[in-house]
Amino acid sequence: MKSIFAAFMKLPTTKVGIATAILFQLIFTIVWMTGYHGITDRLDQLKVAVVNEDKVYGEQLITNLQSSLPVGVQTGMTLAEAQQQLQQRDVQMIIEIPADFSSTVQSQTPAQLHYFINESNPIMIKNMMTSIADKVTATVNRAAVESGLKGVFAGQLADDQAQTAATMMSQRVVSDIQSVNPVQGMNNQMVPMMMILASYVGAMIMGQNFQISSKALASRFGRWSRMSVRLLVTAGASIVVSLVGTSLVALFGGQLGHGFMALWGFQALFLLTFMLVAQMFLFVFDMAGMLFNILILSVQLVSSGAMMPRELLPDFYQWIGSAFPATYAVQGLMNLLFGGTGVGKDCLALILIMVFALIVIAIATSLRKDKMPVSPLVAVAES
Repeated sequence: MKSIFAAFMKLPTTKVGIATAILFQLIFTIVWMTGYHGITDRLDQLKVAVVNEDKVYGEQLITNLQSSLPVGVQTGMTLAEAQQQLQQRDVQMIIEIPADFSSTVQSQTPAQLHYFINESNPIMIKNMMTSIADKVTATVNRAAVESGLKGVFAGQLADDQAQTAATMMSQRVVSDIQSVNPVQGMNNQMVPMMMILASYVGAMIMGQNFQISSKALASRFGRWSRMSVRLLVTAGASIVVSLVGTSLVALFGGQLGHGFMALWGFQALFLLTFMLVAQMFLFVFDMAGMLFNILILSVQLVSSGAMMPRELLPDFYQWIGSAFPATYAVQGLMNLLFGGTGVGKDCLALILIMVFALIVIAIATSLRKDKMPVSPLVAVAES
């Protein structure tokens, strides 16, 4: 047992395996602890659009919201303009103060504040915006109506009557929360992250094995022919693998907002981009490129917006996320699965990243030298 243990530990692959496990711990800890540091300190980067149609009380309510909410408050737009920004994820929620808010709150009919939340976002957005909506309504009930409308009625009623009316009306405001692009269950909410993780890890492992296969053929075929065949197989694999992935999502009841074919085509595109980016590091650094792929995997999971809104990340991670394909894959998947503004910009970004990876692969291939072919006599002698 002692001899086999010593022999096992002397093998380079054993040492590489242990080192890789340690590197996973190191890389993920550093990236995730720095990427998610100070998330709550950047809540003001999230935006709420307030559409005011009530000229009596609306301005006072907006002033209160701007001073009390932890998120940014945008005003001065129509409901249609705000809804367009909501679809584009430029704002995370709309608060509409209807034109009859002041008059309705004086009647026996409960007045409503209308909220619009785009669920085609990381799950944190829905939870946070729903919580903010509840707090806003509670604030209006307890304070805004009581203090603001008391001033409105003070000239019409005696002071004690105005106070009584305001107290009664403080229970007359309710929330009307409307979900835009609703997501059907937590399982569907996690599909974008699942597809990103499965696709890039699969691309990494496939690229590693393709690199081994390419090196095994180095003595028989030139570097350009090996590169060409490798890229052709990669393109074919992206179509087949994405078909399997999309089919499984559909089989398990996935929410396909724009249909099967649209999702399959988009997954094939971002999967091919993942494969080329992963293999780019292998072409440049050989097997050491896997270390870069581990790092890129961790960075993309943090910076893509699959789990946390990108607006809450440090500036460095927002910047680096815009350079890697997972960010555009997540945005496109949310648009296709749940609803949004389309995937045209995301497809263009993925194509540009793909072209860049191909250029780097071609340059790396041109800088390498072909191995001298083994003569038949030497091959027979070695066998």
